Amino acid sequence: MPDTRAFPFGSSPLGEVTRLVLGSAPGPVLELLDLGATVHRLWVTGGDGVRRDVVLSHPDPASLLASTSYLGGTIGRYANRIAHGRFDLDGRTVQLGTNDRGHLVHSGPEGFDVRRWGVEEQGDDHVVLTLTSPDGDQGFPGELQVRARFAVTADAVELELSATTDAPTPVCLTSHAYLNLDGEGSGTIDGQWLAVAGAAYVEVDATGIPVPGPPAPVEGTPFDLRKPRRLGGVVRLAHPQLDDAGGIDHHYVLDPGEGVRPVAWLTSPATRTRLVLSTDQPGLQVYTGNGLDGSEPSSAGGWHRQGDGLALEPQVVPDTPNRPDLGDATLRPGETYRSTIRWAFEPLEG
Repeated sequence: MPDTRAFPFGSSPLGEVTRLVLGSAPGPVLELLDLGATVHRLWVTGGDGVRRDVVLSHPDPASLLASTSYLGGTIGRYANRIAHGRFDLDGRTVQLGTNDRGHLVHSGPEGFDVRRWGVEEQGDDHVVLTLTSPDGDQGFPGELQVRARFAVTADAVELELSATTDAPTPVCLTSHAYLNLDGEGSGTIDGQWLAVAGAAYVEVDATGIPVPGPPAPVEGTPFDLRKPRRLGGVVRLAHPQLDDAGGIDHHYVLDPGEGVRPVAWLTSPATRTRLVLSTDQPGLQVYTGNGLDGSEPSSAGGWHRQGDGLALEPQVVPDTPNRPDLGDATLRPGETYRSTIRWAFEPLEG
């Protein structure tokens, strides 16, 4: 008997794409695509009683595959940037492709966000997607077996990512969901407030690569989000790091903590809705949608423009394979990579 919660989404060069639906109203309802293990739509009830889709997405497979914005995709093998697409591992140099100003970003033009994932298991409130990344994929060594488990509860969506390898290789998996608590197609996130539990951030050069030295204190800078700040005011402040990136596109070193814990809070006064992001990862890339330029279509109609969504991407520090002072992202045979991301939604009283 066919699954009544799996629907055709359209054709692609990779085959027919399926839309998978999890959860039920009045709680969150998550729509996933097996193309890219993509968070396609996420319906939640706001404090104003209105149900909205609070993530950005594409209307069809062709738009997704042509995009350079990674809307909703599961990113791998390595999220964020690796300088010049090159690193040394166990005494040998590994050369990857480059796709962003001479560097590798989000694993290259054929990352996990544009692959067909297999559906291993699906129920009313969860789905397990799997992917095999062969040895040499995008230049990375070792065969990687990847698993993504999405689950919906009464007030949250949780993503558990895991991977194993048969040879040493750097691994950093995350979700590139773009959030807008006012709803897809509502305009910018300027009026929403963000807080991040991080006292330091990683300064980058004009091409997005971490500069030499330790992370910088956020105190006294526009990057101080330890208390909630209105995003529209922050991204327009005068600061060389904001100027180069066109807004925030920076890694926050999260406050130390054990296990999955709350690390970021996004609030919409307009819809009286709060998102609480929890993770077990050591850092969070905050990206204010600076590169959305009106050239990519929206599922709500119209086009995605600068600042229409906010990506909160739990991960390790960018370029870690070249920066042992900032951490170690190497996965070795016999080990299991694990990462958890939880999006919880709270209606706020008027």
